[in-house]
Amino acid sequence: MIQVVTEITINAPIERCFDAARDIDLHTQTVWGHTREQAVSGVTTGLIGDGDTVTFEATHLGVRQRLTSEIAEYERPYRFVDQMLNGAFKSMRHEHSFTQLDDQTTRMIDTLKFEAPLGVLGWIAERIVLKRYMTAFLESRNRKLKTIVESGYVIPVYNDNSQI
Repeated sequence: MIQVVTEITINAPIERCFDAARDIDLHTQTVWGHTREQAVSGVTTGLIGDGDTVTFEATHLGVRQRLTSEIAEYERPYRFVDQMLNGAFKSMRHEHSFTQLDDQTTRMIDTLKFEAPLGVLGWIAERIVLKRYMTAFLESRNRKLKTIVESGYVIPVYNDNSQI
């Protein structure tokens, strides 16, 4: 199993950072364009919350694939965890944690743990390709998220109380 940890400081209140990180529409805007990532079932727009699922379809490393995750742990505005239910990995757990440094500054840490399938071949792929790829993917997404949040992202309001 591989663990990737990324950290970024965002000049915005913790609630805005937390909600931006779980905004499905914003997610698809902040991932690499060449992946053509889109939410295709479950929560496909707006804010994902406790117990919700989402299935993303995307092209990674030249392969079109689907990944379904569930929000398995949820403590607004400090932490949420999405856990893979189905997808290309043997297992995947992504923890998003937020610490308020002051009124207008938040530290966001992503901890991604994953295991590739295919035994020894998967073990080799994790170490040679996947760790570097997933680190770059998260760092790129987080830089884009930071830019959007710092330039005035407004938390979407929905009638189903998904903000809470």
